[in-house]
Amino acid sequence: MTAAQLAGTAARVVVVGDVCTDVVALLAGEPSPDSDRPTAIATRGGGAGANVAAHLAALGTPVVLAGCVGDDLPGQALCRDLADGGVALAVRTVPGVPTGTIISLVEPGGERSMLADRGANLALRPDDVPLPAPGGHLHLSGYTLLDDRPRAAGLAALAAARAAGCTVSVDPASTGPLRGYGVDRWLADTAAATLVLPNADEARLLTGCTDPEAAARALAGQHPVVVVTLGADGALWAAGDLLVHRPARPTTVVDTTGAGDAFTAGVLSVWTAAPGAADPAAALEAGALRAATVVGRPGAR
Repeated sequence: MTAAQLAGTAARVVVVGDVCTDVVALLAGEPSPDSDRPTAIATRGGGAGANVAAHLAALGTPVVLAGCVGDDLPGQALCRDLADGGVALAVRTVPGVPTGTIISLVEPGGERSMLADRGANLALRPDDVPLPAPGGHLHLSGYTLLDDRPRAAGLAALAAARAAGCTVSVDPASTGPLRGYGVDRWLADTAAATLVLPNADEARLLTGCTDPEAAARALAGQHPVVVVTLGADGALWAAGDLLVHRPARPTTVVDTTGAGDAFTAGVLSVWTAAPGAADPAAALEAGALRAATVVGRPGAR
């Protein structure tokens, strides 16, 4: 379906972001230049926007995903899998451009490095994005803002959602691209966001604070609600003078790819069920539970 066709749907949440194929390589040890090393390789659906949408649908939250794929078999397969999982699609096919692909090199212990070819995701246009239903929610993956090509679509979506009275959440995406894009520029772009969801490193970069609690409080001076993920140490919810911490769920970590997206979906499933009145502890618990379902296996979903 096109964005125009979806404009009248009753989706509680519209997610805007990348749709990609994830190629996950679980390394048995350090890479071995000029040689080889046994590695378990898996191919999964990925892309930050698609991940959040897929997890929201699995949690029973009506969701539309706005994005782009290439006119190729991977794009068709990704859209089919998302639709089968209950995600309504406002995904445009871009001729002559490949679907995005991300290669994740996962070290023992679960930490990973990512190599990204965003492909068709960079072709996102303002008219690709439908508005949420009245009183609904827009979630914008930060990657949409970090390249000048899809940035106009991200900015238009933010402005339209806020003008329509919808709540808005944004994640900063990744420290490397965020630093290159410019912290002040990103903060200006997202000034109207209701909920911001950085990890600890992103919160430090955005505020200059070395302590995550101080960073959360600083960001909460600019946005109504800030949720900072702390990896194995759990997450923080900051709103005004309120600061709530909840631990991560104990689990064996295989791969951290997509853990932040899963956490975001858990938080949003609670947030959107009670706009403006979500219980912070319940939202953090829902995020931690969803993230724990992801890190114990390869891939983001």
